[in-house]
Amino acid sequence: MSRLFWLGLGVAAGVVISRKVSELTHKATPAGVAENLGDAMREMAGALGSFGADVRAGMAERESELSRSVEDKTGFRPGFTGGESWSPTRDARARRADGR
Repeated sequence: MSRLFWLGLGVAAGVVISRKVSELTHKATPAGVAENLGDAMREMAGALGSFGADVRAGMAERESELSRSVEDKTGFRPGFTGGESWSPTRDARARRADGR
């Protein structure tokens, strides 16, 4: 029974070592290197996208803080919020239409 145990253990170790060696040799081939590079690029693109989303969220938050600060200090409420873009031409037309 002891010999059968050691035989099984040896076979299992041989299979594990064989798979590890073939995996390492695949990583050293041009296809393996390209695969690793592709994975790294996908990971970096995901991280950059996440960073960009965080920056945009921070910008919107800061813009709203600044708008509230301007309104608190001057009583003037800016005519635009984070989602709209400001246009001096549109505002000038609106003032002329109101007679200001």
